[in-house]
Amino acid sequence: MEQTFKDIRNLLAQRILILDGAMGTKIQQFGLSAEHFHGKRFASHPVSLAGNNDILCLTAPDVVKDIHRLYIEAGADIIATNTFSSNQISQQEYGCADIAAEMAREGARLARQVADAFGGQRTTDFRALKARLGAKASKNGQQTTDNRQRSMVNGQRSTVNGQWSMVNERRIFVAGSMGPTAKSLSLASDMSKPAHRSVSFDEMAEAYRQQAEALLEGGADFLLLETCYDALNTKAALYAISDINRRFHRQIPVMVSVTINDRSGRTLTGQTLWAFYTSISHYPYLLSFGLNCSFGVTDLRPFVEQLSANVPLPISIYPNAGLPNQMGEYDELPGFTAQHLREMAEAGLINIAGGCCGTNEQHIRAIADALHNIEPRTVPAKDDRLRVSGLEPLLIDRKTQNFTNVGERTNVAGSRRFARLIAEKQYDEALAVARQQIEGGATVIDINMDDAMLDSQQEMQTFCRHISGEPAVGKAVLMIDSSDWPTILAGLKNAQGKCIVNSISLKAGEQDFLTKATELRRLGAAVVVMAFDEEGQATTYERKIAIARRAYNLLTSIGFPPQDIIFDVNILSVGTGIEEHQNYGVDFIRAVEWIKQNLPHAKTSGGVSNLSFAFRGNNKVREAMHSVFLYHAIRAGLDMAIVNPSMLQVYDDIEPDLLKAVEDVILNTDNEATERLLNLADELKANTPATVQKVHDTTTDRQSLPIEERLKYALTKGDSSHLAEDVPEALMKYGQPIKVIEGPLMEAMEHIGVLFGEGKMFLPQVVRSAQVMKDAVAILTAQDSSTPEEADRGQKPCIVLATANGDVHDIGKNIVGIVLACNGFEVVDLGVMVPCETILEATLRHKPVLVGISGLITPSLKEMEKLCETFQKEHLDVPILVGGATTSAVHTAVKLAPLYDGLVVYGGDASQTSVLAKRLSSGSAHFIEQMKTEQGQIRDAYNEHHAPLTPYEEANKLRPQYHWQNSESINGQWSMVNLQCEAILSLIDWRMFLLFWGFKGETLTQLLTNPEAEKTLHEGKRFLESCMEKDLLKVDILYKVEPAIRQGNDIVFTEDGQHLPMLRSQSAAQHYRCLADFFDEEQPSPVGLFVVTARPTQESADETERLMMHALCARLAEAAAEWLSSSMDNGQWSMRVAFGYATCPDHSLKRIVFDRLQAEQKMNVSLTDHYSIQPSTSVCGLLISHPEATYFPVGRIDQEQLKDYCRRRGITTEEGESLLSKYINHSS
Repeated sequence: MEQTFKDIRNLLAQRILILDGAMGTKIQQFGLSAEHFHGKRFASHPVSLAGNNDILCLTAPDVVKDIHRLYIEAGADIIATNTFSSNQISQQEYGCADIAAEMAREGARLARQVADAFGGQRTTDFRALKARLGAKASKNGQQTTDNRQRSMVNGQRSTVNGQWSMVNERRIFVAGSMGPTAKSLSLASDMSKPAHRSVSFDEMAEAYRQQAEALLEGGADFLLLETCYDALNTKAALYAISDINRRFHRQIPVMVSVTINDRSGRTLTGQTLWAFYTSISHYPYLLSFGLNCSFGVTDLRPFVEQLSANVPLPISIYPNAGLPNQMGEYDELPGFTAQHLREMAEAGLINIAGGCCGTNEQHIRAIADALHNIEPRTVPAKDDRLRVSGLEPLLIDRKTQNFTNVGERTNVAGSRRFARLIAEKQYDEALAVARQQIEGGATVIDINMDDAMLDSQQEMQTFCRHISGEPAVGKAVLMIDSSDWPTILAGLKNAQGKCIVNSISLKAGEQDFLTKATELRRLGAAVVVMAFDEEGQATTYERKIAIARRAYNLLTSIGFPPQDIIFDVNILSVGTGIEEHQNYGVDFIRAVEWIKQNLPHAKTSGGVSNLSFAFRGNNKVREAMHSVFLYHAIRAGLDMAIVNPSMLQVYDDIEPDLLKAVEDVILNTDNEATERLLNLADELKANTPATVQKVHDTTTDRQSLPIEERLKYALTKGDSSHLAEDVPEALMKYGQPIKVIEGPLMEAMEHIGVLFGEGKMFLPQVVRSAQVMKDAVAILTAQDSSTPEEADRGQKPCIVLATANGDVHDIGKNIVGIVLACNGFEVVDLGVMVPCETILEATLRHKPVLVGISGLITPSLKEMEKLCETFQKEHLDVPILVGGATTSAVHTAVKLAPLYDGLVVYGGDASQTSVLAKRLSSGSAHFIEQMKTEQGQIRDAYNEHHAPLTPYEEANKLRPQYHWQNSESINGQWSMVNLQCEAILSLIDWRMFLLFWGFKGETLTQLLTNPEAEKTLHEGKRFLESCMEKDLLKVDILYKVEPAIRQGNDIVFTEDGQHLPMLRSQSAAQHYRCLADFFDEEQPSPVGLFVVTARPTQESADETERLMMHALCARLAEAAAEWLSSSMDNGQWSMRVAFGYATCPDHSLKRIVFDRLQAEQKMNVSLTDHYSIQPSTSVCGLLISHPEATYFPVGRIDQEQLKDYCRRRGITTEEGESLLSKYINHSS
């Protein structure tokens, strides 16, 4: 495997490697029945295996091999095994945990067979290697002499050292696919039990270990951890793989591919991509890091750019074929995916490319062709700076920040309040302590649970798990602090970021030191090394540096990165009156300076509060001591320290007498320094008022807000600290608990839903908000034991939830369950792979107000249909809520709602679902009818759009007939207009301006219900006024009117006979129109050609101003185009057409207009190879004068029209597919 790692890295330096496409998509295309999944072996298996694709490695191996073969023939260099879920955890749901390793082994063997038939062969026999090493380690010490070698195709020589032999020049690699499982180590499945996890780190690591070993035994060349959404899961996998490396002396290469959850670029657990990479970057044999699944290729590009600029590894990308359409299918054509991957490659962004969901061998062939002979991305060198992470990354580097503050108050030994909260299990309040540290400037928080009366290991695990559900704390880096080794491990195995361990030392000797350091490296932690050795604590400068040098040499000798080593050379108390203590401060500062000069890249830290222990009770003196000490230590090179930021003063603001006295003690200027400070401290203490001045409380400011705003703030921030006062006040105002719930609380949840949809909140925050909602409801329940609706029932409204049969994805469903429970519902969760009959039985037994079914895979859609039919057959009327990535509001309205007389509604995200559930549980007939009416409208629109296409030839015959009147003479001269902004202010579309900033809404009125949108609109208008006053904006129009006629479906310029080909609608609903229809075949009519651009006269250096300027210029360009069509040439224009939109979908027609106008020469604009106008705040199009001309969507076109259009345009069919991919009918 050592050679494999080198071979692939060498290849990646030479060219871009092609990964295969989706396995699941191809399996679905085979149309396999349940019998195929069960086969003879599992014919009587008690659980349905349909949808368990991995089982096909055992029951239908030829199907799996055929798929591998198709991808290799298409050009794949790497094929991934059909083993995504071949682990004990995922297979539990199918009752197949005991054969998970067999599936993995057989999946790798099948891929190996196909790969060997095409190219190079892996000659290491991992199974034989295991047996040999196991025999060597046996008690009797017997040696195995089994040196059997695998036979090679064509009789080529083989070895057992991991070398490759070749049957031809092509080499096919087998990647052992390992999915993330449906269980998250970072997210609680039950919000009422935030510390509960359905599986532990060690259990997950063991499942991954078994899968990895089986894959390697089956013949995998390396392992592929894909669709990773939780860095802690991925760390468990890498931990397991590193154990295999250790036991079998291997260097197993691993690809890591992450899936992001939203357009903010965060994973499902809320972590940024750079933080995720930092969390797993410790594994020494990473082949690549990248993205898969998530979105389509265009949506992933910004995140690939981020990774490419920073990650010192080859970058991989294998996107979906776009996002699923409303019917759960993928529309993105091979040419489209390939073209955009080519653009990434040409920009030097990628090293490995392939396809995920919805892609097939045609996509891979197109990708392989598109990327042929393009140079791979140059991998940047790895730097030597200390990088750690929580939900967000942190760079600890003196060149970028002077000092890193480690919060100290989440330490039971250092904070009485925190210790009490932990002992009383008040974890929410304990989290508030951590939040305060972060708000005070700490970017790292030190967590210590070492107390004789606590189970430190359990408390460390519990508190770290609570942190995972609190983004305001989880964003910080965790310093796991304990003198108990199992407690340190408990912290590391429950934190998804890259932590810092505090600490290890040489106290128990070198072997213990190195054993612990090796384990910390496997878990990906940086480490604080204390200046202790077998003789005890180092108190002098000489002992401090001697221990530091020894520890550094030992750690670097086992490959521990020097930048991940942090020395704490013991900050000890000064000013004690003991002579031996006088130089402690100086010795620490000198030792820090020596470390920075002599131990390359090592970092330094310390616990500052120890310094002033002699002056406890006198905060003013202690604060001054800490500030003065840090001032000098930081100048010497101190990188970080554990310190309470609220106990620091600004060095220059310390009273001169106190500053002098403190500095003399710390720097040990003379033997009387301590006495002087003691005397001064007594004076200061005597002059301090008995009552401590408290920090200004924001309660006064908060109380000035309306109760609705206070509740909204509490839910949005996940802060329940004032609910005890606010909820009763709301109850007094609204009179009844149900009115408070349905009023301000539900409005707040709707607001959270908007923020979540806009990417301004991410999942853990929503869950946190739901917990505050639950707390608020609990207070209302205590005030009045039942809401009016519940009084008759005597219980909470019940909701039944289930994941569709054949589907094991349950994270989304679990989150919905958490949020619903927090909103006052009793949730009956039936789990995963639930047959419709079980859902029906639960519905009849529990009599829920709502039944929810979730599905993440396409077969789940059929199960949803079956559930609707089952409920209809039983004459039920319980609303059904559907959710999951494969479904949508359109799919629900078109495919599901017609099957059931009751309501079937799409749920959306968790926060939207809770709002919907509240409305449905109230039994509002009006709301249900309103939903059904909206669904009817969606169905009508869908059916109109998806009606069978009229054949192209027939559509041409059915084209509409328009009447013409003679036009006046057309001069054909071009004109240039420099337009004043004042002339077009009334034409600005402010709705589009707000959409640019990510706000959502169908109308401007809807958009402005969001206060942030209203604020942004005002800022935009003020900025525009300012720019106009300063003459910072320039709007230019270049246009020309020419005579034109129609020839077939082309607009033809009579001046020189040039054709402008157009597309015809093949839909009866659009009357088979084409833009050419608005011109006569003989009598010329005017057609306007125009280019409009709006740009700043000078660029701003401020990024925010540049974005605002861009947004405004885009709106001004559109407004200017509207002004042109309505104001010029006596308003003769009926219609303005922009290229690339529904009526004229082909962007490339801009080139014809640009050339006829000579736009690039006349107005300093340009057109890229992909037909984007520069500057991008420009518009190009046509003006149509026929009085009956109106907008219409061309819609889908068939292959016949595509071929005809390409012929008329003079381009190849492949080019046409790339230009019109969204409009081509796939079934034609």
